[in-house]
Amino acid sequence: LLKPCAVYKDPFRPGSDNILVLCDCYKPDPDGPRGLGEPIPTNTRAACEKIMTKIKAAEPWFGIEQEYTLFEPDKKTPYGWPKDGEPGPQGPYYCSIGTENAFGRAVVEAHYKACLYAGINISGINGEVMPGQWEYQVGPCTGIASGDQLLASRYLLIRVCEQYGVVVSFDPKPIPGDWNGAGCHTNVSTKAMRAEGGYDAILKAMERLPPPRQQGGDNPAGD
Repeated sequence: LLKPCAVYKDPFRPGSDNILVLCDCYKPDPDGPRGLGEPIPTNTRAACEKIMTKIKAAEPWFGIEQEYTLFEPDKKTPYGWPKDGEPGPQGPYYCSIGTENAFGRAVVEAHYKACLYAGINISGINGEVMPGQWEYQVGPCTGIASGDQLLASRYLLIRVCEQYGVVVSFDPKPIPGDWNGAGCHTNVSTKAMRAEGGYDAILKAMERLPPPRQQGGDNPAGD
């Protein structure tokens, strides 16, 4: 069963009351509230919401940096790359301008405008290190709104890419070899961290983190 959890204006049908509704999924239970049972196994939002509700007083802010790669419809050729070969080495593409360096800006700008219309707290865009690779930032958002807005922004990006005839990949290492990976970096702070003397709160939080290897091992994005 679907449970609505966030509502956004529909940027693909502007000038109307159409909306996009983000839902999470539950097993049916006639004896449960509104007929909802336990969250389905892939519903990680439910567990996250419990945590965010528990720590609501800490006012956690999140800023997400979502990197992605645009591909031709064949899903093999990064957008802007030659069909049989590779472009010039990395260097001139990061935060670039110019037809020879920036591939897919029309897609990026259209997605940015769609997010703004929908009410997504998108706060920036930039070209990334590998040609055909881009990034946008969502946030700061408080608590569960961060994950909701990120997921909605990905949906909007896929829809925009559909209109432009390209494919988007969130794969952390879409092209093997000495080519930049695509990550999804998270910036986080609490009310205590943002207050006067907050550096002490930051250090205390860092001490509670496990060693990097225990956090997830090798990073395929290479950063």
